[in-house]
Amino acid sequence: MHIITEQQINAFKKFIDSYDNFIVVGHKEPDGDCISSCLAIATLLNKKGKSYQLVSAGPFKRPEIKVYENMFAKEAIILQTEKKQGIIILDCGEFSRVGDIFPSGEHPETLNIPTFVIDHHKTSLFDPNCSIIDSTAPATVCIVQQLYEKLEGIPSKETSEYLFFGLATDTGYFRFLDEKSKNVFMAAARLVEYGVNPRQIYDKMTSGKPFSSRKLLGIMLDKAEQYFDGKLVITYETMEDTKKYGFDGRDSDSLYQLLLASVDVEAVVFIRQETEQSCTMGFRSKDQIDVSEIAVKFGGGGHKNAAGCSTPGIINNLIPKVIKEFENLF
Repeated sequence: MHIITEQQINAFKKFIDSYDNFIVVGHKEPDGDCISSCLAIATLLNKKGKSYQLVSAGPFKRPEIKVYENMFAKEAIILQTEKKQGIIILDCGEFSRVGDIFPSGEHPETLNIPTFVIDHHKTSLFDPNCSIIDSTAPATVCIVQQLYEKLEGIPSKETSEYLFFGLATDTGYFRFLDEKSKNVFMAAARLVEYGVNPRQIYDKMTSGKPFSSRKLLGIMLDKAEQYFDGKLVITYETMEDTKKYGFDGRDSDSLYQLLLASVDVEAVVFIRQETEQSCTMGFRSKDQIDVSEIAVKFGGGGHKNAAGCSTPGIINNLIPKVIKEFENLF
């Protein structure tokens, strides 16, 4: 993880000093890093005496973030007064992933509201002159923590818990970090110094899963098939599966963990039929397999070892297309 520069810190400080009110938003279908980044930035704005709106298109599908849902509005309020307004987008690589949170389905670029982006995705499409984007950071909260410490000093215990939770969820409780992660562990250690209890955060991450999600996990494992001498595994969830086992408490993280732990497996693809005409796809990999390259081909993006997309199509048609794209990686 890179340490953010004085130039980047000053650019963000100038941005928040320039406006009175902020719309703070992350990507649709938020995860722990997205929500935690938004909450931590909100506390920073509050410290600076700024007003803000926390906004998320949702849905809040993950059990570990359900407790925060009521803190986020579904639609942003565009101020029509002389008050200056800005938008801060967190953990989101492109405008399309923000979702329909603006009146009439508009986006920040069409509303003419100044926007600053903080993100860690390799495939982020935002202007580097009005953003801080570090693909070496394992979570967006890593960037947010640095900004908070530089601009405000030691965060409160509550804010520190937001930051640690976001880091823990996006790194699989540090399982995805490697020998280049010294700065990340040092940042996590500081959060513990600020009052975070790591065991409590782990319990928050892993508990509260509905029994139906365990049943659905078994179905996904049963459907899994191997390709390229076992190096690639693809599994899927139909609309019938979703209807039977519910929309909440999905546990794709456990699915990826179990499959990637199998002998010879280097990449896993999970396809979910969201509507009659569209699917979401999740990609995970080990070591040198860059699944973000595959996700981009289907209109998505992400990190080298974790990416995703929403794409038109049905499962049976998408599987052979996915297999074809992986031919060049194995």
